[in-house]
Formats: sequence, structure tokens, C-alpha cells
Amino acid sequence: MAGHSHWAGIKHKKGKADKQRSKIFSKLSKEITVAAKLGDKDPAMNPRLRSAVQAARSANMPKDNIERAIDKSSAAIGANFENLRYEGFGPEKIAVIVETLTDNKNRTASNIRTIFQKSGGSLGTQGSASHNFKQLGIIKIDKNEISDEKILDLAIESGADECLSYEDYHEVQCEMSKIYNVKKNLENIIVNFISTEIEWIPLNSVEVNKDNKDVVVDFLETLEEDDDVQNVYSNVNLGGI
Repeated sequence: MAGHSHWAGIKHKKGKADKQRSKIFSKLSKEITVAAKLGDKDPAMNPRLRSAVQAARSANMPKDNIERAIDKSSAAIGANFENLRYEGFGPEKIAVIVETLTDNKNRTASNIRTIFQKSGGSLGTQGSASHNFKQLGIIKIDKNEISDEKILDLAIESGADECLSYEDYHEVQCEMSKIYNVKKNLENIIVNFISTEIEWIPLNSVEVNKDNKDVVVDFLETLEEDDDVQNVYSNVNLGGI
């Protein structure tokens, strides 16, 4: 798993097949286009766009693809994408939050509802699952960029609340309202970032019987594979899968 809350984050998986890589690029391109449409087309002047471009580079998206996604924001006059959140409970009663970016909320709602129902779960109203989580600003940095000791000092100096180091990356945590200020301070030293996102962190994790892990994994992967889904968060603990 990539991190504690973010089920197998699409931007951080290694060794993906071409089809899956294409899906990752599609999701990242959509975020770049929307970020450029909503703000300045210069990443230096648009924190959301800058973060989206950095995430794309981290996923090894070609420069041409990134530039095409930014250019597309000018042409996408008729495409009004919305950020929509869905909450519910999956197999084994795990709490799940699904963040989407869609130009057709009826299609998205129908697809998400079907995935939940087929797994034996159910969609709930807003707030039904999110009370099991807290929102934090999460900035992920590849471990090749900076050592454990230096990132800890830098994170504190940058205004972050916490810094955790995992096998492949560092995770800087802060209040979600401060994420772009902290990021700007980190950029004085760090050049390459894996991602900069507001994430849903579970207050308590749910253990799943090993016999039922495959069902939970299939459910979460099916959600993440939907074209309109950008992020999936759950309070399940899969023991490092």
C-alpha cells in the first residue's frame, strides 16, 4: 500500500502494465486540464496546476502529454468538470471515501453505486463515512531527493506538523489550509514531488479477515479503475498489501 490511508494510490504504484499506465495518465491529464482552466496556465502562478504537473512528472508522463493537457484547458469550454465526493461502506463494513472529477455526475453516481452494490456494500449520504476520517495536507517526496534527517528538519522549518519516512518516500503532514504555504517553503530545497494532496486519514483502522482480503482488494481496485475516480480512501488495514 502507498501510505496509510490512500488505497494503492494511483500515482504511486510501481511496475504498472501499459493499460494501467494509460489510465493513470488519463486521470493526471484531467486534473492538469481542470487546474489550468480554473486558474493561471503558468504552473509557477497556480499551486494546484504546479502540484498536478509535478505528480505527472513523478509518474513519468511525457512532457508533450503535460503540455497538451494544459493547452486543452483553453479548448474545453463546454466541458465543465466537477469535484464530487461519494461515501459509503464496502465489504466487511469498511468505510470508504471516493473522490471523483466528472463531467457527468449521473453517470458517475450510477457507476459508483453499482460497484458498491456488487460488493455487498452500500453508498451513504455525505458524512456517513467521513466521520471516520480527518483531513490533512499530505506532501509526498521521493526518498532519493533528501535524507530522513534533513527532511525532518526541513518539514518543521516549513511549518509542517509531522514528517514520516517510509521505504520509498517521505510524507510531510500539515493542516489542509496550510498545504500550499508548506509546499512553497519545501520548494526552496526540494525540486521533485510525488504528490501534494488533501487526503482523508482514518481515525481508526479496520482489520479484515485474511480470507476476505481478496474481496476487499477487488472492490477497492474496481473503484479506482473507474475513469471518473481520482482518489479512493478507506479505513481498512490490509497488512502491507
